[in-house]
Amino acid sequence: MTDEMLRPPAEIKYADELDYLESIDDAPKPFSWRLSPRMVRTFILGSERADGLDREIPQKWFGDRAFVERAIVTLASDRGLLLIGDPGTGKSWLAELLAAAICRNSTLVVQGTAGTTEDHIKYSWNISMVIAKGQSRESLIPSPIMTAMEQGAIGRFEELTRATSDVQDALISILSEKYISIPELSGDNTVFARPGFSVIATANSRDRGVNDLSAALKRRFNFVRIPVVTSKKAEAEIVRFRTAELLKRHRIELEIAPSLLEVLLQSFADLRAAAASARSDEERLESSLSTAEQIGVLEDAILHSRFFGDRELRPETLASSLVGTLARRAPEDLAILNKFWHGVVEPRSKKEAGPWQGFLEGGRETLAKLA
Repeated sequence: MTDEMLRPPAEIKYADELDYLESIDDAPKPFSWRLSPRMVRTFILGSERADGLDREIPQKWFGDRAFVERAIVTLASDRGLLLIGDPGTGKSWLAELLAAAICRNSTLVVQGTAGTTEDHIKYSWNISMVIAKGQSRESLIPSPIMTAMEQGAIGRFEELTRATSDVQDALISILSEKYISIPELSGDNTVFARPGFSVIATANSRDRGVNDLSAALKRRFNFVRIPVVTSKKAEAEIVRFRTAELLKRHRIELEIAPSLLEVLLQSFADLRAAAASARSDEERLESSLSTAEQIGVLEDAILHSRFFGDRELRPETLASSLVGTLARRAPEDLAILNKFWHGVVEPRSKKEAGPWQGFLEGGRETLAKLA
C-alpha cells in the first residue's frame, strides 16, 4: 500500500510498529488514545534496552527527550499544543508522529496561509446539495478540525502565524468550549468534541510580527519551543536517518562516504558561524541553514549522481548541490558564497585535502556558472 503513495503518513508508514506497540501496551491511556504516553514516547524516540521489548523501535525524531515528554503531557491534559521554532527544526514531523501514535490519524490538517479562512477551521457547505435539499448536516462539509472533534482525534494546524488574526481567533472558542455551533441549522446545530480531541499547531519563530497570536489564543496553548540542532552528532544522525529513507523510497543503492557527510555538516556549521557574525541581513544568506536544508542538499546530490552521474556521490556534485540550493538571491547570496569558498573552503582543502579538494572545485565551477 505504501508503494502507491508518494509520501505515506506516519500511521501508514509505521503501521507495523504501531500495531506491535498497541498489542503489548497495558499501561493506562488518556481518553481514547491508542497508546499510553510512555509508548507514544517510545514510538517517537525509539526503544532502549531497559524497555524490554521483543523488537527494536527505531528513533524517528531527534531532539531533547524533555520536549517530547512535555508535548505528550500537554495533549494528555486536553490543552492545545503549539510547537514553535526556526524553519527545519522538525516541528511538523513531531506533530505528525504525535498524532499518528495517539489516534492513528495525522491527516486532519489545516495549512495556515494568507488565504486560510474561518471555513477551513469550522465548516463549509456543499452548494449543490444546499440548492437541492437545503442546509442540513448532510450538506455540511466539516473542516479537518471539526472532523477531529467528532472523532476524538488530534487536529493539526500548520503555520498558525501565517493565518490572519480573525482566522486564528476562530480557534479560541474551539479550544475553550470544545464545541462548534452551526447557526444555519435549527436543530442538531452543535458539534461537541469527543474525549481525546486536541489541536497541535506549529509556528515559525521567524514569522514573528506577521500575524502575532492574541493573548487570549496564547492562553489556550502550551508552548514547546523546538531549538535548532547545534550538536554535530545529533545533526549527523538526523541526516543519516532521512537519507536512508530517501534511498529506500527511490530504491537507490548508494554508499555515502562518512567523509562526505562530514564535509556537508562542517560547511553548514561554518556558514552558520558566518551568519551569526554578520552585521546585516545583506551579509547573511537568505537560507535558514537548517538541518532540513542539509537533507535537501544531500537529496539533490544523490539524485543527480543517480540519474546523471556514475551512481557514486562525489564531492563535486555535493558542492554543486549546496551552491544551487543556497544561492537564492543574486547577487547577494552569490557574493556571500564566493567569499565563503575563498575564505573557508579553500584553506580547508589545502589543510585537510581529501574530499575538500573536489568540493572546492565543484563549488567554484558552479559559482562561475551562476555569476
